[in-house]
Amino acid sequence: MNKVQNARRHFLKTAGSVVAVIPLVAVSTWAAAAKNPAMRTSLKYQDKPNADQKCSNCSQFVPGKNPKALGGCQLIAGDDEISPEGYCIAWMKKA
Repeated sequence: MNKVQNARRHFLKTAGSVVAVIPLVAVSTWAAAAKNPAMRTSLKYQDKPNADQKCSNCSQFVPGKNPKALGGCQLIAGDDEISPEGYCIAWMKKA
């Protein structure tokens, strides 16, 4: 009977640990997701420039830490993976 109790305790501890880790994995996945696919699609965002029109010379672009780093866009909320070489139909030349 002692072996059965130990096996049950081990199972319950392991199951409890797994259940405790699930929310942490879910939160870390949400934190890593930094794209807004719905807005990207509606604005026809692409990672390539359209001739001389590119995000780095758009008034909506929020630059990253350095000129080649990914940045953000004032029109695409929550997306911080905008390429400086990208383009979308909302492009407006910087003043």
